[in-house]
Amino acid sequence: TQKMAELLGLGDECREGASGASALAGSCLADNRLNLDVYPDGCRRFLQLFKGRRGEVVQVEFLRLSSNDRLLGTTLGILPHLKHLKSLVLKGGHARDEFGSCQHGSLTNLPTNIGNLRCLTHLDLSFNNLSTLPSCILHLPSLRVLLVSHNSLVALPEDIGSLSKLTFFSAMKNQLKDLPQSIGELAVLQDLYLSENALEFLPEEVGNLHNCTELDLSGNRLSSIPDSLANLKSLRRLHLHSNLLVTVPASLASLPNLSRLDLQNNCLRAVPPEIQTLPFVHLRGNPLGETEPSPQADESSARGLRKLFLASGEDSFSVTSEGCKVVLACGIHFYFPPGAASDPLRIYFRTLAPDPQWVKLRHHDVLLSGVLELQPHGVKFQQEVQIRMPYASPQTLHQREVVVRTFSGQSWSDLRTRVEQKRKSKKHVAHCSVLHFSWFLVVSRLVQNECKVPTEGTLLFSSVDPNIKVTFPPGVTEETRSVKLQVLPVSAEEMEEITADAGCRASPLLCLSQDSLMDFLRPVRIQLPLPPGVTGLNLDRSRLHLLHGDLEGQTWDDITSQVVLEFTHLYAVFEVTHFSWYWLWYTTKTYIGGIAKKVYERLRMYQVNFIALQRKKDPEQVLLQCVPKHKVDPVLKKLQDRYRGPEPSDMVEMFEGEQFFAAFERGISIDMDRPDCVDGRLSFIFYSHLKNMKEIYVTSPVDRKGQAVKGQVSFYRGAIPESIPEDASRRRKGPDSLWLATLPIKLPRLKPRWGENPGPLNGFSFPPLNLGNAETGYLTQANLLSIARRVGADWQTIGLNLGLTYQQIERIGYNNREDLDKQILDMLFSWAQQNSEDPDCVSKLITAMKESGRQDIADEVETIIELGRQKYRESIRRVGLEQESSTEDSAIAMM
Repeated sequence: TQKMAELLGLGDECREGASGASALAGSCLADNRLNLDVYPDGCRRFLQLFKGRRGEVVQVEFLRLSSNDRLLGTTLGILPHLKHLKSLVLKGGHARDEFGSCQHGSLTNLPTNIGNLRCLTHLDLSFNNLSTLPSCILHLPSLRVLLVSHNSLVALPEDIGSLSKLTFFSAMKNQLKDLPQSIGELAVLQDLYLSENALEFLPEEVGNLHNCTELDLSGNRLSSIPDSLANLKSLRRLHLHSNLLVTVPASLASLPNLSRLDLQNNCLRAVPPEIQTLPFVHLRGNPLGETEPSPQADESSARGLRKLFLASGEDSFSVTSEGCKVVLACGIHFYFPPGAASDPLRIYFRTLAPDPQWVKLRHHDVLLSGVLELQPHGVKFQQEVQIRMPYASPQTLHQREVVVRTFSGQSWSDLRTRVEQKRKSKKHVAHCSVLHFSWFLVVSRLVQNECKVPTEGTLLFSSVDPNIKVTFPPGVTEETRSVKLQVLPVSAEEMEEITADAGCRASPLLCLSQDSLMDFLRPVRIQLPLPPGVTGLNLDRSRLHLLHGDLEGQTWDDITSQVVLEFTHLYAVFEVTHFSWYWLWYTTKTYIGGIAKKVYERLRMYQVNFIALQRKKDPEQVLLQCVPKHKVDPVLKKLQDRYRGPEPSDMVEMFEGEQFFAAFERGISIDMDRPDCVDGRLSFIFYSHLKNMKEIYVTSPVDRKGQAVKGQVSFYRGAIPESIPEDASRRRKGPDSLWLATLPIKLPRLKPRWGENPGPLNGFSFPPLNLGNAETGYLTQANLLSIARRVGADWQTIGLNLGLTYQQIERIGYNNREDLDKQILDMLFSWAQQNSEDPDCVSKLITAMKESGRQDIADEVETIIELGRQKYRESIRRVGLEQESSTEDSAIAMM
């Protein structure tokens, strides 16, 4: 006990006895259920409860804990004491990494005496780090549901068949290469999910699963399936998409209950006609009717390659030595030529929001896409793989070029890129070829000209302005060097607007860099055009200044007196021995360095406006967006039919990649648990050519039954990108300087609704509900309330699987922010009202529970409707009893 107290960090509080634990029990322990995975300190709460109210805790039948919890190891030792436990959930995925992906839990094994839990029927160990299935699981005599998805399992135990009561088994997203023969001994198994593993073949014994209704083998490496699958007479859904199948047995067509056969994205060149004519067969993405490619086939045979079209929910695909073409739902294309992969390889992909902490943009870069990550990292292909990435239109970016940039894990580098614009869709696409997979994005940069400088010397021109050239004389270097040249044109109008001086002129800004740290052995000759309006005939040399800037643009030095300037009618020529930024200015000002620094800073900034609009049909749904000044009118015109709101904010200036925040104030708030919420403020990153937009639900603690709430949303600066001039950073320090703009938000007075009157269901009141039909049985209000008590933190996943929209789920969460029970009830009864006329809604509810990993609730619903069926059968045996009576009796039986 003392050790537990020290682990909990409770000190004297832990020795106060049951008072603290009793308070926790009142909020956590109810109806023999403990849903503690919704709390970041769930294991701590469990240990406190066990210490203070052990007698009640050992009676718990349903327990949920997060395996991301740091105290999980201590908690595991107590679990065998819960002899009455029926359902145990130890899932990871409750924490997220810097890219927003779910982090797996710390669970790698279970205590051996877990096998003594004789009553356990439901065990969920998903999103953990299991490499082998804990042996104690095989000693659970009552186990019916087992979920070990999203782990690192490479094999299943040979005696897996000893789980004789197992009806549901999910091991999707592991690393399984084969299955034990005893898998066929799971005689009562109904649902088997093994998608996204590395299975290359199936044992014939799979055909012994005579009660199996759904079998998911998608995303593996199967080239064939055994004929014994035709023995699965109960099978309704068979998922085989995204494998390497070259043939399927015709006997599958004889399965009497089959209603879905998914064979998409395989290598099928021919399909038995008995299968091809079935209405529920899906064959897209197969090379049907195409001939086998010859071994000598080259790229000219690419048209005959297997084509894969991936849906939005998929995140992987398989590649073989035959090659393939792959199209992602987001529009990204891949071309794997024959021979690129010597062995079958599983490719994983995901798209990430750019984070300036690791997406480092250079000066004057503009981001045109999100980040694409491709795995496995480091694997070298035998031939280059082509990637085509769509990107935002760079119509306002002139005299620049688009490149694909890749991250090695340490630094970013630009790839040789070809761009095109689709004729029909007008979409812009960037093409590149790689031998390794990592992270990729598309940027617009200043046009870069480069050359190798040998000992004999050479000449380098700018393709943006051919009047800019760099001459390398013989003997300029002992070893060949690589030199890069970039030019930023600066118009006279820009100079006048920034400096407020019509007489101020500047040449294009020249940036030179090299791959050597050594100065050149001989002076390099640089030619720059004179500023606009200045010629050798009217030149006043006292007004001309040559500026030298460091590579970060922080300091600008006037080096006019340090070099020999020569002039022609149109050009200025000078010599240097090291490279940096060079800029010719023509002005009457004396201190040019400070002015140049200000101009350079402004050339990197964008003028933007903020908009805050509310949806006309739902004012609690607010759209926030930061829009470049020239796009404001088109954006507002596009949104005006669905949204209303105040005029855009005054114009402000922002850097590419700059962070800013939106804060709702004066009686309006948002969900603070959002992953993009920092200290109560919504975080944004400004990228000039990407959508800086978020649509969220707001709420108010103010009682809106009697009055509207007049609040506001204010925008504040956040972290400034690296390499921002020191003056700009200094001006942005302090609380006042961070404010950008404020716009009004008004939440109207609430109208009376049917749900506001307190009723028996925790404040919810609904018309009488009888879901289903007389033959299959009904679900009533009382049944749904019983189901709601068991849902817990899975309510959002269940709601989505029931068909509610993400917006509905989000709004339910916001409207009942502090009350999990009300969130669950609102979700469940909202769905029930929407589907009350659907005779199949009960079966859909059962399916949604299974898809959400809640087989325990699905079992409860099936038990309820089975009682309804029995009541119905009894009612129709009564002579003269009409359908209405049996309906009423069936409904009563459910109460």
